[in-house]
Amino acid sequence: MNTPDKNNRFWRLARHPVADDFAAAIEFDQAPMPAPAEGQVLIRNEYLSLDAGTRMWMTARTDSYQPPIPLGSPVPGLILGQVIASRDPAFKAGDWVRAFGSWSDYSCVTPALSALQTVDASVSDIRQHLGVLGMNAWTAYVGITDVAKTRPGETVLVSAAAGATGMLAAQVAKLMGCTVVGLAGSAVKCQFLKEQLGLDAALNYKSPDFGAQLASIAGGIDVYFDNVGGEILDLVLPNMAHYGRIAVCGLLATYAAGEAGVGPKRFDQVLMRRLTISGFFSPDFMQRGPEINRIMRNWFENGRIKMHFDVTQGLENVLPAYRKLFTGGNIGKVLVALKR
Repeated sequence: MNTPDKNNRFWRLARHPVADDFAAAIEFDQAPMPAPAEGQVLIRNEYLSLDAGTRMWMTARTDSYQPPIPLGSPVPGLILGQVIASRDPAFKAGDWVRAFGSWSDYSCVTPALSALQTVDASVSDIRQHLGVLGMNAWTAYVGITDVAKTRPGETVLVSAAAGATGMLAAQVAKLMGCTVVGLAGSAVKCQFLKEQLGLDAALNYKSPDFGAQLASIAGGIDVYFDNVGGEILDLVLPNMAHYGRIAVCGLLATYAAGEAGVGPKRFDQVLMRRLTISGFFSPDFMQRGPEINRIMRNWFENGRIKMHFDVTQGLENVLPAYRKLFTGGNIGKVLVALKR
């Protein structure tokens, strides 16, 4: 094992967080460096992917798509790094890999249980394996094309459009020839969506006349790509076009709840407007990753799709970086780069 470290620093879930007070619930700790058992792989984490969906795993809720994190356990998350020791013949030292590991310096994983995959190190920016060549991109592509059945010329609305999945979904819809409107929580983000990503319009959902702005979308909303749920979904429903489709990949507004939230108050619009609402989740289509990556990499290398990264340096700074996801402090993919 080629590492000088004797200990592995990591973040563990000591208590269930209340709201976004993560510092009172997640503690920085260390343990002896793990040694891979037969069939396992030890990875030096280079980047941690911070994703809002993990917030629901930190509650005691048992009816989610993922079991709750046991208290006292390391916080799991998607990582990008290099193999430093392997007892699985499919992986060798030096390989760049992506896996579900932990918020730590090193992740010791079993490939079949962690979605461990080697990644192509020749890409111009290795971080893109957590960006346009990663699960956020797969979610964006499948949500727009397959789940929402988006057609050229339609009007597509995307919530959390300045976040990692939202900005990719918006760009995919734009590349399909749609009119794309993004939702974000500040004037700076709205400007970014229009000037940097080329969206047709961007609406600040914190504006006092936000409902009126939604109502002014000509012809109504054909497709709503929803990362948020909550009150914004209630405002969107009456402004959907007849036979519109809503693709739900996130419920950011309710992740902190320890139990199921209240459904949309305007659910009547599903009937009145003959809407289709579908939930979807990346593990359902992970096998399509290579296929989608071929499309996304072509777009990326030809400058047709972008990913903005919000990078924090140092494992010790995970918590303020993570909090950005819930306070609107980020534009694009939130990463932590581990300093050596």
